[in-house]
Amino acid sequence: ASTAAESTAPSAAPASEAASEAPSAAAGGAYTLTVVTSATVGKYLSGEDGKTLYVFSPDSTPNKSTCTGACATNWPPFALDTGETAVAGTGVTGTIATFARDDGSTQVSYNGKPLYYFANDKAAGDTNGQGVAGKWTVAAP
Repeated sequence: ASTAAESTAPSAAPASEAASEAPSAAAGGAYTLTVVTSATVGKYLSGEDGKTLYVFSPDSTPNKSTCTGACATNWPPFALDTGETAVAGTGVTGTIATFARDDGSTQVSYNGKPLYYFANDKAAGDTNGQGVAGKWTVAAP
């Protein structure tokens, strides 16, 4: 039991009291999206290992990503492997869905907006991608 507590970043702990649902998923497991509150950016969604999730304003068609190639290298899609799922944690009230990317991978969306991580966010609670190029914002719950 202590290893699960050690692998969960402290900043993600207040967002979800369900210790049995760590933000990471084992093979075939579920990733729990949680709501985190920051003094600088307000409330936002976090995914795997408590890392911040972002949306990209050019993604105007629901469940369709326009971030590919170098964009997807800098902004890795919140993608699932076969058998994995994404579920809503406490305070997450929108619709969580998945869709097939052009490269064949399965990406998670929230209210139709594809979700991404930012390569320069190194730890849970980092929000370094907020406002980048005027097109990237934290995913608001």
